Amino acid sequence: MTKINLKINNIPVQAEPGSTILEAARAAGIQIPTLCYLKDVNKTGACRVCTVEIKGAKSLGAACVYPVSEGMEVFTNSQRALEARKHTVELILSNHCGDCLSCIRNQNCELQKLAQQLGIRKVRYEGEKTPLTFDEVAPGIVRDTSKCVLCGRCIETCKKVQGLGILSFINRGFNTKVAPVFDKSFNDVNCMQCGQCVNACPVGALFEKEDIHRVIEALNDPEQHVIVQTAPAVRAALGEEFGLPIGTRVTGKMAAALRRIGFDRVYDTNYAADLTIMEEGHEFIERVQHQGVLPMITSCSPGWIRYCEFEYPDLLEHLSSCKSPHMMFGAILKSYYAQTHNLDPRKITVVSIMPCTAKKAEVVRPEMRKDGVADVDVVLTTRELGRLIKMYGINFENLPDEDFDQDMFGQYSGAGVIFGASGGVMEAALRTVKETLENKPLDSLDFTVVRGMEGVKTAELEVAGMQVKVAVASSMSCAKPLLDEIRAGTSPYHFIEIMGCPGGCINGGGQPIINASIRNGFRPIDWKKERAKALYDEDALQSVRKSHENPQIIALYDQFLKEPGSPLAHELLHTTYSKKERFK
Repeated sequence: MTKINLKINNIPVQAEPGSTILEAARAAGIQIPTLCYLKDVNKTGACRVCTVEIKGAKSLGAACVYPVSEGMEVFTNSQRALEARKHTVELILSNHCGDCLSCIRNQNCELQKLAQQLGIRKVRYEGEKTPLTFDEVAPGIVRDTSKCVLCGRCIETCKKVQGLGILSFINRGFNTKVAPVFDKSFNDVNCMQCGQCVNACPVGALFEKEDIHRVIEALNDPEQHVIVQTAPAVRAALGEEFGLPIGTRVTGKMAAALRRIGFDRVYDTNYAADLTIMEEGHEFIERVQHQGVLPMITSCSPGWIRYCEFEYPDLLEHLSSCKSPHMMFGAILKSYYAQTHNLDPRKITVVSIMPCTAKKAEVVRPEMRKDGVADVDVVLTTRELGRLIKMYGINFENLPDEDFDQDMFGQYSGAGVIFGASGGVMEAALRTVKETLENKPLDSLDFTVVRGMEGVKTAELEVAGMQVKVAVASSMSCAKPLLDEIRAGTSPYHFIEIMGCPGGCINGGGQPIINASIRNGFRPIDWKKERAKALYDEDALQSVRKSHENPQIIALYDQFLKEPGSPLAHELLHTTYSKKERFK
């Protein structure tokens, strides 16, 4: 198609028909500041931060929604545009609480950055502020409306990414706020606790509930034996908290930092991912061979589990009964590990470092307790771990690479590593299921057909003479069509992997915040692909790449669990799900 010719700041620019001024400018390397805009999610022109001057137009225009036209002349930094932009940000700041030094988003706040760029040293407008709502009832997410800028990014993320629409604007005028229905707590509505709204928020209005203090208390309690485990996706993102490039793999430095913090044992959840494949793979084989409920759906993502319990309770029998890997690990630590070390399970504190805010909700589920003892006691997000390391004064970038503790649970396969990327659980399961059923080594370990950042991936593979159809989905908007097919009885699949967050755990709600310049495409970095690559690279480096060949997993079954799916395995490693009411 013929491109449109225009000028931006007197620079000739060509743009695709239908483009906005913002898109044309960014394609030409010209940055226009934004606040409410979020690529592919929110484009309303509501905040007016992206205001530009257009030659011949009576009023200024919002670049994020203003379409380009032939011969248009745009000025992004004219005096008129700059003054309007500055006034807009000052008005936003006038209704902002302004506790920047103690805010969780200090130095990583888009509003703070805008104020700095525009040279705002004093807010000229003072007056009454919108009444505060502070909601910290939910286990994973906190809402502080005193910092909300009414950009709507969280609303559209919940609606478009997860297909839920938990959040909306309520009230009118000066009393407008963002909230669940009737201004209820996140805890009282059908919220997944996935945290994608947190990742979309430009300020500190939404954030994870901090549990760092609980970890510090446990570490300083001489009665407690404190064990930490880290999820696969954390190693692919933690470095970003210390200024390292996106996708830098920091496995060894992470283990070294955790050891210096003072944990009694430092383990990798990858070990438990291998254990999950043993149980989940066995469960799938049992269902196929004995006419069980198909398709079977993975159960590693607690956000997805909450969604299913709220929105598709009639499909709960399709879920694997397996606990997620870190919950399995907690159960093993408080049973087998406690027995072999002569420890009271009540004197063991298990801390999970997770890329996910929904994991905080998972650990308080009543099903995740045995004899009143929780499988896992505390969950810290990747962001919280970054803050904990800084709090302890550890120079992360200069740490040597160290191994996780190797006793009992120190070994893991490459299959366990890739759990953190969308398609990773499926690929890990296929490695074990196919080799087990065919009773011969695989020709290739890489099932690349289920890799990638697409919202839905499907494949058909031959396994022991049977054509097995699989599907992989990440985010609920992508999973919904697959679930509707199951509900309608038309699903062609045998096995489905569903992850709550787009791209899987590498893009979880507890991972480092990706700034708007990257999310909106001004800096051409695909953060999900870069983080996933770090996991696949580590998989390729492992001497063992199949879960069933992990020698410490084999030893666990020989010495304790006996076999996958055994009565003891079911008691410790499996769980149940139940219908949840949408509103309390």
